[in-house]
Amino acid sequence: MQPTYTSEAESYREKVQAFLAEKLPSNWKGMGQLEGEAFEEFVTSWRQTLHEGGYLAPGWPVAFGGGGLSALEQVILAEEFAKAGVPMGGPNDVFGIQMLGNTLLQWGTEEQKAYYLPRILAGDDKWCQGYSEPNAGSDLSNVGLRGELDGDQWILNGQKIWTSAGHLADHIFTLARTDPDAPKHKGISFLLVDMRQPGIEVRPIRMISGESEFNEVFYTDATAPKENVIGGVNNGWAVAMTLLGYERGEAAATMPIRYQAEIDRLLMLAKERGLDTDPNIRQRLAWCYSKVQIMRYLGMRTLTKFVQGHHPGPDGAISKLYWSEYHLKITELAMDIMGAEGLVPTGRPPSSAFQTDDSGAPNTSASWVGTFLNARAGTIYAGSSQIQRNIIGEMVLGLPKEPRPS
Repeated sequence: MQPTYTSEAESYREKVQAFLAEKLPSNWKGMGQLEGEAFEEFVTSWRQTLHEGGYLAPGWPVAFGGGGLSALEQVILAEEFAKAGVPMGGPNDVFGIQMLGNTLLQWGTEEQKAYYLPRILAGDDKWCQGYSEPNAGSDLSNVGLRGELDGDQWILNGQKIWTSAGHLADHIFTLARTDPDAPKHKGISFLLVDMRQPGIEVRPIRMISGESEFNEVFYTDATAPKENVIGGVNNGWAVAMTLLGYERGEAAATMPIRYQAEIDRLLMLAKERGLDTDPNIRQRLAWCYSKVQIMRYLGMRTLTKFVQGHHPGPDGAISKLYWSEYHLKITELAMDIMGAEGLVPTGRPPSSAFQTDDSGAPNTSASWVGTFLNARAGTIYAGSSQIQRNIIGEMVLGLPKEPRPS
């Protein structure tokens, strides 16, 4: 089976391709060819290019500065950007635009939308996500960060952890327990908090790869205006689930492309080292190739629902479990192909601590070792594999819930 698009969709694809051809250098080979200051400078200038071209928030209404694109047009845009090896925005835009912005469009008041959406697009506010806590990682409904209303402001005390890109952000959308006497899901509120205040402390967490893209965030009598609740007081659980759903659409389009590029690079690595004829290596490479094809069709299923206007539900756990467990295997294979070379990494490291390296990345040992180490976290962040299996079993297959301790 090969997916097909309508002639109208293909016409839009040509428009996106023309935009990329006009805006990218003639010798462009993907973000993987850049590192250091050159990488950061390109991301900054590219974000401005997207903003000017109406591609930075493609699904937002035009009235709020977005592109007003249909769901299918957004899918095509994500596909072509992934193939070209360019980002959809800056490092914090997945939180500010894709997650918070879309959630504000659904749950925010007119005043909240009018104030925050333009600032997100302009880059005036850089956002991160305050969900997980030391005692409420996989069980998000067990959040303990306290929010108490004092006159016209909320007083916040507690801690968040595993805050991705928190060291780059100046705002954080936070889940806080605002009614300690209500049932777990009922006493949570979704708050917008300015991190540029004495009551907020960010501490980077050094990862096994040597990077520090995760953080702890401490709240000590931190404040947020009373009107910075999204979706109503004690209704934060519904808002939080809406936000998590917005992570899925773009990923379903881009992840199979990125993983296909990664295995193509691994096949080249095996060939360069004369291991492409080794029966054991060939068998493992074939296994990885088959898994990427399955991932592609899982993505198509998600995209079909996305285009039809359905927000992803609990079946999104299937995709998360699938790619994260797969990525352990392919990066372990890369280490075996490199052999002793992987013990002393050299060359360009991966540009991101999440999922694959960028398109066009060279086959350096540092790239593969860094990706191998980062893959360990993939089965934990955004919901551990154990929790994903629980969601699939209970909410997709309808199996009985696990017994709870008394």
